[in-house]
Amino acid sequence: MNFSWMAWTLPTALFFITIALLLIGMGVWEYVSPGGNPRVGILRFETTRGDRLFVSLLGSAFIHLAWLGFGGGQDLWWALALSVVYAVGVFRYV
Repeated sequence: MNFSWMAWTLPTALFFITIALLLIGMGVWEYVSPGGNPRVGILRFETTRGDRLFVSLLGSAFIHLAWLGFGGGQDLWWALALSVVYAVGVFRYV
C-alpha cells in the first residue's frame, strides 16, 4: 500500500497521540477507580466517564474539522488547544 497522499504533520500526530494518551489515562483511571458513578451535569441527564469521553472525542473531531474547513488547515496547534479546553470543560460540567 502506498500512503504517500497522507501527510502526517506534527500537529496531526500530536492530536492522535493526545487521543491515545486520553484513552490510556481513562483506562488506568477506570482500573484504579472502577465504575465512575453517573452524575447529572448541565445536560440534565446522567453521564458516566465513558459518555463524557465519547462526547469530548467527538467534539474534538468536529473542532478539528471546522478548523480545517474554515482556517484552511493552517496552524492546527490552536485547534488542539481548543480541543483540550473543550475536553476539560466536558469532563468538568457535563
